[in-house]
Amino acid sequence: MTVIEQRAADRPAGISTNAADRPVVRLGWLDALRGIAALLVAVHHFRLLFLVPGGHFIHRNFDLGIYAVMLFFLVSGYIVPASLERRGDVRGFWIGRLFRIYPLLIVVIVASLLILPSAHSAVPSVVTDHPVRSALANTLLLHEMLNVPSAVGVMWTLSYEMVFYFFVTALFVLDRHRLSAQISLVFGAGALLLGAAVGSNLITVDRASTRNLILACVIIVVMAMVCVLSGHPQLTRLGALILGGLGLLLILCNARAPFFETMLIFATMFAGTAIYRIQTGQTGRLLGIVCVGFVLVAGVAAGYMYNRGPARFGTWTEGWKGFVLPFFAAWLTFGIGMLLRHAKWPRVLIWLGAISYSVYVVHVPVLHAVHWLLDDAGLPKTGPGKFIQPLIFMVLVLLLSHLTYRLVELPGQRLGKRVLKALERRSARGATPPAEGSQEGRAPASHRR
Repeated sequence: MTVIEQRAADRPAGISTNAADRPVVRLGWLDALRGIAALLVAVHHFRLLFLVPGGHFIHRNFDLGIYAVMLFFLVSGYIVPASLERRGDVRGFWIGRLFRIYPLLIVVIVASLLILPSAHSAVPSVVTDHPVRSALANTLLLHEMLNVPSAVGVMWTLSYEMVFYFFVTALFVLDRHRLSAQISLVFGAGALLLGAAVGSNLITVDRASTRNLILACVIIVVMAMVCVLSGHPQLTRLGALILGGLGLLLILCNARAPFFETMLIFATMFAGTAIYRIQTGQTGRLLGIVCVGFVLVAGVAAGYMYNRGPARFGTWTEGWKGFVLPFFAAWLTFGIGMLLRHAKWPRVLIWLGAISYSVYVVHVPVLHAVHWLLDDAGLPKTGPGKFIQPLIFMVLVLLLSHLTYRLVELPGQRLGKRVLKALERRSARGATPPAEGSQEGRAPASHRR
């Protein structure tokens, strides 16, 4: 999210007194970057680039989708661990994530299935043809690692975000969360050294193995989440470590994307965290600069070396330039945003950042609906009139995204806060006060700031 919570007072681990009521501070530059990225994903998927002179040339050499999602991953890497660490509460972090992500997905998927005809459905037939398998994998948001298509195409990035959350919480309970730069270096080196050596979907080699892996992951994730949400320090630690181990296994052995891209995604996110740590004085500036420089070079080099042949169909790009240039540009954009972080950003970009998650998800069914309703409506295909349909698309995306933000996202977040309050009250009633001077039940000092 693009929200950083204010510093939390010291408190028992797993219990976040009045966490839901603490004020938040919006970071305008992150909102702006996230809003721009979401809008560019919509532009990319509607193929608006092909309507302007030179659009085909730009697409071949600069994939807007790669640019937007890498910018997303940088923003998430910067802000997500900060949110957890400032809260200091793993259970609160996960409740916030779950109620932030799932309500909108559920509404959009259900509405797509009910409203759009099968010929123009935003939910692929390969998903509806295997409803149980698809529902389980997509509900876990690990479908990208389980060889199951996304219920809505853009959900593939949420699988990487989910695994990143696994890693962040595991590192937090181990008190190793400040090793972001070192971890980023490891992922970057993995992209360089093993970019084409490790295949995709190594576990799910057939239908039976896919089914078994999905079932195993359901059992493991449910058990781990029960532990994490219990509020009990030892169980929270166990659940977080299980999630971290599962995430590592899946990205190493069964991610859909080419190995170099998977490694670069996590190198990018942890590098984003390293930048946050440089800014807050948690990481030495020299180490941070080495980390950022290495990941940037690794991304460019790995894209040049490995984004060729069949790998291009895994990254959905037309050549190595289509991957390398937007990867570099995403970093450049993030850097410019940081340099201007104290500037006053336009309110329209702040608003766009606030509704960016809705824009990212909602634009897919809107795209299918516009094609369904307007492709045969006799709108001009050439001249200035060719922009009428894209304009209608963009207006609908922004309007509906504003509505879903107000009517789905915000109520979902408020519900999450009420759930967290109820769990905190229950934990407080059942907690036995530790003896005076005892540190039992309290977060390590390095977890509290």
